[in-house]
Amino acid sequence: MSYDEAMNIEQVEFGSMPPQAFLLGLLSAFDNRYQAAAGAFFQDITWKQFFAIICINLCKEPPTLNDLSEVMGSSHQNVKQILLKLEKKGFVTLETDESDKRKQRILITETCREYCRKNDEQSRKIIRQIFEGVSEEDLTVTIRTIMKMERNVSQL
Repeated sequence: MSYDEAMNIEQVEFGSMPPQAFLLGLLSAFDNRYQAAAGAFFQDITWKQFFAIICINLCKEPPTLNDLSEVMGSSHQNVKQILLKLEKKGFVTLETDESDKRKQRILITETCREYCRKNDEQSRKIIRQIFEGVSEEDLTVTIRTIMKMERNVSQL
């Protein structure tokens, strides 16, 4: 069911729902729909696995499990499971940190880089489609709002 259909069906009553609660529900529903759509696009990996790759690439140096868990906003256990699957597919390797042998660093492999290169243009096309008709001003306000919400969540 699309968003427009959900807003118009008789079985749903949004009447007195505060906009904050509506937004949280909308973000959750969007996340679910996006994961399903991205899962159909990325045939070899899941959206969460691809998101982990994106987050690894955002780090200035190869991250540890703790670093990556923080960047992804997910538990160590969930991130570890994602990494084990990516390692099995040859997308990442885990190597002992040179300065602290207790830590392992997560590195992207050439197989992963090639996969990303192969899917880059299609991925950009999908992002353009998702943001079609969204002004830069609306996008900036949305980013600011979600960043404020993120800070507030971290203080709970």
